[in-house]
Amino acid sequence: MGQYVKKGYLNSEFRLFHLTDQETREVAYHYHDFDKITIFLKGNVNYIIEGKSYELKPYDIVLVRHNDIHRLDVDNSVPYDRIIVYISVNFMNAYRTDTYDLSYCFQKAEAEHSNVLRIPSLEKSSLFGSISQLEKSFTDDGYAAELFRQVLFLEFMVHLNRAAMKNRLEFIDTHNCNSKILDILRYINENLDGELGIDTLAEHFFISKYYMMRLFKQETGYTLGQYTSQKRLLLAKELILSGVQSTQACFDCGFKDYSTFTRAYRKLFGESPKDTALH
Repeated sequence: MGQYVKKGYLNSEFRLFHLTDQETREVAYHYHDFDKITIFLKGNVNYIIEGKSYELKPYDIVLVRHNDIHRLDVDNSVPYDRIIVYISVNFMNAYRTDTYDLSYCFQKAEAEHSNVLRIPSLEKSSLFGSISQLEKSFTDDGYAAELFRQVLFLEFMVHLNRAAMKNRLEFIDTHNCNSKILDILRYINENLDGELGIDTLAEHFFISKYYMMRLFKQETGYTLGQYTSQKRLLLAKELILSGVQSTQACFDCGFKDYSTFTRAYRKLFGESPKDTALH
């Protein structure tokens, strides 16, 4: 497998749409440079996010943070129905105050090491009622229909965060994943500025490097080297966009040679680090 492709493009702070199809092509590993919420309505779908696999049930809420590498296994014999929301970091920041933060649900999911939230009892859930209203809004073509959908989405986010704070949602466990690989993935993402060579990882996790490499590819679909390099580059781009000098971002993300970094950066993003800084 080569490098992972960026899919989905966000030209505004926020996009909300309802999709139903029986020929889903979004199956290869990819990432987004925005946060994504999927409200699964119906179908037969297995969602794989950062090595964790989830078998979805109706009204599950899937949270994918920007730069998370993920893919879908979709049974195209039945319709795949979902509401998808693309959200920029700026959008979330606009709704943050000293008393609330709409991105709390993403933070809680990260702390729980789970990307999928499940409503235990649909009948008693105000969140389910909010989802139902949001779903119905896609057939509403009345006055300010698009604005109305955005208002309903904000209402959904309020209910989602309240439910997460009060533990009224189940952060579901992953299926068909290896705990050792999850530990390795977590360690890589927490130490992108450090030494992450094959020998170093194998020694840290007390595992044969050949077995580790084979298991990592088997469980995640990509090699350790590919995964580590791309995660470092994605972090570097995020740092550069936040105002960090490209040379500093290079070394902060574990690269030891700036020319090697710029070549890899240009290959992945189609532009140089200096071009990114001009955005």
